[in-house]
Amino acid sequence: MMLHLQTIDSRNVEAILSLSVREEQRDFVAPNDRSVIEAYIAITHGGHAFPFGIYDGDVPVGFVMIGYGVDDCWEDAPAIAHGNYSLWRLMIDQKHQGRGYGRAAMRLALDFIRTQPCGPAEWVWLSYEPQNTVARALYRSFGFEETGEWDGEEVIAARKV
Repeated sequence: MMLHLQTIDSRNVEAILSLSVREEQRDFVAPNDRSVIEAYIAITHGGHAFPFGIYDGDVPVGFVMIGYGVDDCWEDAPAIAHGNYSLWRLMIDQKHQGRGYGRAAMRLALDFIRTQPCGPAEWVWLSYEPQNTVARALYRSFGFEETGEWDGEEVIAARKV
């Protein structure tokens, strides 16, 4: 496995947009086209978003998006979002699940966050549907603990950067 994160650009956007999760997982993660649009909105409204393709060599196997802080449009942002990094999205394509890519991608995402591209922060946070037991177990294994806060209908978990 030669996993790495790759910036999304005109050469690979179609491949990233074609990735999807299994039918029974679709309520747990937004489709990649929505995520790329949300990144654009955040960036054009004073926020920070880092969307990446997750690649094994030259094969796209997933998508991850990292955020920082809040943008001018995010009116109901949870308190932890201000001045902290977020693991905004993480998905592994249905054809590539069950091979350890999610765990490896988490390591890569956290390594990127540790470079603090938007400046120092104390926390990295994420949110997930309470029924998504697979995600909960993965995030807990990386030290994320539920904070008791919610982002809409999703549970918030956080850990130190």
